[in-house]
Amino acid sequence: MEPAQSEMNILSNGKSHDLGDDMSVPMKTMLEEDQNGTQTVRFDDPDGGLENEEFLPSTDGKKPIRFTDFEGKTSFGMSVFNLGNAIMGSGILGLAYAMANTGILLFLFLLTAVAALSSYSIHLLLKSSGIVGIRAYEQLGYRAFGTPGKMAAGIAITLQNIGAMSSYLYIVKSELPLVIQAFLKADPNSDLWYLNGNYLVIMVSACIILPLALMKQLGYLGYTSGFSLSCMVFFLTAVIYKKFQIPCPFEEFSANSTAALLSTNISSHGHEYINGVVHTDDDDSHCSPRMFTINSQTAYTIPILAFAFVCHPEVLPIYTELRNPTKKKMQKVSNISIFVMYSMYFLAALFGYLTFYDNVEPELLHTYSRIDPYDTLILCVRVAVLTAVTLTVPIVLFPVRRAIQQMLFPTKSFNWLRHTAIALILLTLINMLVIFAPNILGIFGIIGATSAPCLIFIFPAVFYIRIVPKDEEPMSSVPKILACCFAALGVSFMVMSLSFIFIDWTMGGGHAAGGH
Repeated sequence: MEPAQSEMNILSNGKSHDLGDDMSVPMKTMLEEDQNGTQTVRFDDPDGGLENEEFLPSTDGKKPIRFTDFEGKTSFGMSVFNLGNAIMGSGILGLAYAMANTGILLFLFLLTAVAALSSYSIHLLLKSSGIVGIRAYEQLGYRAFGTPGKMAAGIAITLQNIGAMSSYLYIVKSELPLVIQAFLKADPNSDLWYLNGNYLVIMVSACIILPLALMKQLGYLGYTSGFSLSCMVFFLTAVIYKKFQIPCPFEEFSANSTAALLSTNISSHGHEYINGVVHTDDDDSHCSPRMFTINSQTAYTIPILAFAFVCHPEVLPIYTELRNPTKKKMQKVSNISIFVMYSMYFLAALFGYLTFYDNVEPELLHTYSRIDPYDTLILCVRVAVLTAVTLTVPIVLFPVRRAIQQMLFPTKSFNWLRHTAIALILLTLINMLVIFAPNILGIFGIIGATSAPCLIFIFPAVFYIRIVPKDEEPMSSVPKILACCFAALGVSFMVMSLSFIFIDWTMGGGHAAGGH
């Protein structure tokens, strides 16, 4: 067993360390505690061992031992649903605005590049995971840089996903009362409790999010993830349908155009409102799509697109629970999820842009409300989007809870009390932030601009460079040179995003520099 033992214990510096003499015990499965104190089940898996065999061939003909938390039981399709739901955030509502400020061709190029880079980033994570046999982002950080690497990864995941969950619940708080009010035609100034966003966000958190967050395994959320994605498909279908129902230039809702009727023409954003209809100096050019556009808002769309496929904290937990897991199989799950989201992103942006052109707002559904705030289809779409956003929160919460347990309770086995307490504390904290400190979302914008590039670009690249043995891939090899360039790209994205946020705050703007 010694050759196999030394192969499995290779560290990033090419040296080996001893995981314990019990490696020689001929057992099918056993509970092991590694150097950082994390307990994992270790077992010989004739099928799963092929995952490591590609990178660490065994000199004695025996297949290397793989480390995992437990045997996964989640099907391929459910894993695709979960990862797709993790990718799909509320950012899809702003992609039409992004296309209006980049042009169709530039938007398509940027979206394609980001999708390809995200797939490559997941490849780096999976390859690093396959070499050391660990499927936890924090533990990859530990293997690469020790405790500082583990803490950096855990803190980045925690801050990134808490920021994402806060933004999702803020959407519920602000949008759900408006939807209920529109359905009931209620007085907006009434004090009815079901029009109070604070009460509604607490009810949604307690009745929907918390029970789902208490599931023991992420794989159980595959059905809710599938339903969440179906809600976004409904949103996409409605956007495509409305393209052929709304004329250009479109007519404003009469109640909103009263002020416009009081003057011959009122200018806003370079457009004129005459008798409730949006006009420009040349309606033909206004209603023609632009293939390539550069303006003052173009720079803000780049970080939005760069973070459109943030799912990396969820990749390894989903990989852990995948049935009969291999690197190739998980990469296929990732590629399918990214491709489906890529298609939905592009179609939603394209038809949203072709409906309103330069009049599209940063939040697409608000633009439809300018035409008819009581449109039943659009109200149903808003409910569907709110449902999708709500069902995404439990998916995002799982990696945060796992990161907290890795940082604070690395030697503890699963415990229902701790599992439940962490979820309760997280949801309580996030609800308090959304209710009492909504302006904190601006701070989370900075955190997101810092943690997202780390999780997507920097960490996967530097972990790969450190974990893959130098005798297998020296620093002068093409894969490691590409990984270095990838990390540099992440640093540039981080600097760019922080610069845009600083400029925006300096000028008193309200744009989002990035996020999920």
